[in-house]
Amino acid sequence: MAENRENLTIHIKEDWCKGCGICIAFCPKQVLGFNENGKVTMLDRENCIKCGMCQMRCPDFAIFLGGKEDV
Repeated sequence: MAENRENLTIHIKEDWCKGCGICIAFCPKQVLGFNENGKVTMLDRENCIKCGMCQMRCPDFAIFLGGKEDV
Protein backbone atom coordinates (compact mmCIF):
# COMPACT_ATOMS: atom_id res chain seq x y z
CA MET A 1 0.00 0.00 0.00
CA ALA A 2 1.39 3.42 -0.97
CA GLU A 3 2.18 5.71 1.92
CA ASN A 4 0.55 9.16 2.08
CA ARG A 5 3.14 11.85 1.27
CA GLU A 6 2.12 13.72 4.43
CA ASN A 7 3.69 10.91 6.44
CA LEU A 8 6.94 11.05 4.50
CA THR A 9 10.02 13.11 5.18
CA ILE A 10 13.28 13.83 3.39
CA HIS A 11 16.19 11.67 4.52
CA ILE A 12 19.75 12.62 3.62
CA LYS A 13 22.56 10.10 3.89
CA GLU A 14 25.42 12.52 4.45
CA ASP A 15 28.10 9.87 3.99
CA TRP A 16 26.74 9.18 0.47
CA CYS A 17 26.42 12.86 -0.48
CA LYS A 18 29.29 14.27 -2.55
CA GLY A 19 27.95 17.83 -2.34
CA CYS A 20 27.22 18.26 -6.04
CA GLY A 21 24.18 20.48 -5.33
CA ILE A 22 21.94 18.99 -8.02
CA CYS A 23 19.15 18.38 -5.52
CA ILE A 24 19.43 21.97 -4.30
CA ALA A 25 19.16 23.30 -7.86
CA PHE A 26 16.03 21.26 -8.64
CA CYS A 27 14.16 21.92 -5.38
CA PRO A 28 11.14 24.09 -6.32
CA LYS A 29 10.82 25.46 -2.78
CA GLN A 30 14.57 25.97 -2.14
CA VAL A 31 14.42 24.17 1.21
CA LEU A 32 17.80 22.46 0.77
CA GLY A 33 21.26 23.93 1.25
CA PHE A 34 24.82 23.04 2.17
CA ASN A 35 26.01 22.45 5.72
CA GLU A 36 29.44 23.39 7.09
CA ASN A 37 30.86 20.11 5.70
CA GLY A 38 29.77 20.89 2.14
CA LYS A 39 27.03 18.26 2.28
CA VAL A 40 23.34 18.80 1.57
CA THR A 41 21.06 19.52 4.49
CA MET A 42 17.41 20.41 5.00
CA LEU A 43 17.13 24.12 5.77
CA ASP A 44 13.34 24.49 5.92
CA ARG A 45 11.52 21.20 6.55
CA GLU A 46 8.16 22.98 7.06
CA ASN A 47 8.06 24.33 3.51
CA CYS A 48 9.12 21.10 1.82
CA ILE A 49 6.27 19.95 -0.46
CA LYS A 50 7.69 16.39 -0.69
CA CYS A 51 7.63 16.44 -4.47
CA GLY A 52 10.59 14.06 -4.75
CA MET A 53 12.56 16.14 -7.26
CA CYS A 54 15.64 15.92 -5.05
CA GLN A 55 15.36 12.16 -4.88
CA MET A 56 14.90 11.82 -8.64
CA ARG A 57 17.92 14.01 -9.45
CA CYS A 58 20.46 12.76 -6.89
CA PRO A 59 23.11 10.75 -8.78
CA ASP A 60 24.29 9.08 -5.56
CA PHE A 61 20.91 8.10 -4.04
CA ALA A 62 21.89 10.16 -0.98
CA ILE A 63 18.51 11.86 -0.57
CA PHE A 64 15.10 10.24 -0.54
CA LEU A 65 11.52 10.47 0.68
CA GLY A 66 10.63 7.89 3.28
CA GLY A 67 8.98 7.19 6.59
CA LYS A 68 10.61 7.11 10.00
CA GLU A 69 11.52 3.45 9.65
CA ASP A 70 13.41 4.09 6.39
CA VAL A 71 16.38 5.88 7.95
